[in-house]
Amino acid sequence: MPWPALASRWAYGMALISWRYLWQTTPLYRTDSTVGSGCQPPPVPPEVSSADLQLVDDGVGETFHRRFMVRIVDAQMGARELMHRVLGDLGGHMPREVVRISHRNESGRPLQRNDDFVVDMPGPWNGPVRVVLIDDTRLRLATRQGHLEAGQIEFHSADEGDQLVFEIEAWARPSNRVVRLLYSRMRLAKEIQLNMWVRFCKAAVATAGGRMLDGVHIETRREVAGG
Repeated sequence: MPWPALASRWAYGMALISWRYLWQTTPLYRTDSTVGSGCQPPPVPPEVSSADLQLVDDGVGETFHRRFMVRIVDAQMGARELMHRVLGDLGGHMPREVVRISHRNESGRPLQRNDDFVVDMPGPWNGPVRVVLIDDTRLRLATRQGHLEAGQIEFHSADEGDQLVFEIEAWARPSNRVVRLLYSRMRLAKEIQLNMWVRFCKAAVATAGGRMLDGVHIETRREVAGG
């Protein structure tokens, strides 16, 4: 995409997502802490191709471990069906005016380990990722070169008594010093990311056919070891 068009799309996306964030009515329960260790992601399975992966060790600055969780009551399905529905329409659970997914495979088959796709973002970075783990209740993605972050993100669901839990968990560092400035210092990218995953959680509640119990719980742990 030419830079003038990219800049226009970035400005439009930032303005729109900021507007929606200001009018956010979903209760958000946020906790932030700084730790010396414990924010590292699970290892990438050895059977996953490492070609062009951009993992935590490839990033700069602090490592962030973030969790976005909702509890769903009166759901019309269980954890497995919810994840099946989410996997079948990842793009439909993201803010359509800001994010697009281009594409995972040409045959239309279900996602599989080692599949690559790109999450198109409203800015100078897109989000190329690779599937590193997938089962009945989990999808974990690793970032590839060109992503604004270096790390992994996992979507998972679980049945807990009469409640259905949906969670997004991310382990990542900024991919370069510019992203670090926007994410850690100016907090712009961090808040945009928060809004995107909050809306994903709300979409999962709608897919489940239930209602959110008490808002979205957001936990951010920042690991400063290593600088």
